[in-house]
Amino acid sequence: MNAAYKEPDVAALKARAAQLRGTVVTMCHEASSAHLGSSLSCLDVLTAAYWHVLNIDPANPTDPDRDRFILSKGHAAMALYATLANRGYFPVEELKTYNQDNGRLAEHPPANLLPGVEAATGSLGHGLPIGIGMAVAGRIQKRNYKVYALLSDGENNEGSVWEAAMFASAQKLDNLCVIVDYNKWQATARSNETLMLAPLADKWRAFGWDAHEIDGHDVGELARMMQTLPNGTGKPVALIAHTVKGKGVSFMEDDNNWHYRAPTADEVVKAHKELGLL
Repeated sequence: MNAAYKEPDVAALKARAAQLRGTVVTMCHEASSAHLGSSLSCLDVLTAAYWHVLNIDPANPTDPDRDRFILSKGHAAMALYATLANRGYFPVEELKTYNQDNGRLAEHPPANLLPGVEAATGSLGHGLPIGIGMAVAGRIQKRNYKVYALLSDGENNEGSVWEAAMFASAQKLDNLCVIVDYNKWQATARSNETLMLAPLADKWRAFGWDAHEIDGHDVGELARMMQTLPNGTGKPVALIAHTVKGKGVSFMEDDNNWHYRAPTADEVVKAHKELGLL
């Protein structure tokens, strides 16, 4: 076990995740943007990472020894922005400028514009190769930082993901962790109907990774598993996080319409009540 391991405060993490979900629902309504369901499914991962796992200092976002977190599924930018703002990287008030002209908060994360955004993402299949470059750089520079890349399940359709996976295992990059947001949807169809991803953990194991299937909404388990990097296997780690698209709001859960539509004002209120925010 990693010497820096500490037990997570699960109740506090759950409360934070609910608050972030409420923020994201509001952002989506005010900006009339897409990808709400995809943002809600990965918020427990982001909560565990930014409030328990990552060695970061929002006041010094370019610290060379910081841990790196890459949102490779860049279409879930609302989740990342809400996380970064509430973690102190930029003012929470700036979230109101999401998807507005002349603002910094684009529908996909921009490069070199927002503190805390490690890479421009959204063209799927790029985040993991970028993260591998960072992991290799850390080894060359003899720094102890860790690199985390959050992928969508549909992103595993990309050949660049598997080329990167083979390289990472060949280089024994045990400072690298992939988390797959396995919410079982991509674009207009079920992920396993589009391409046969299952058994996904076995595929990552076959490519030389230490792969584990976990509940992607169990913030305690996410925090425990993510912080044990490196875990003594000498391999990069893949966490196949089983999630529900639209998690936290009953009328959005596992409904792919919320990949595209934005909630009405009444639906925002209903969602906030379900999240315990009203």
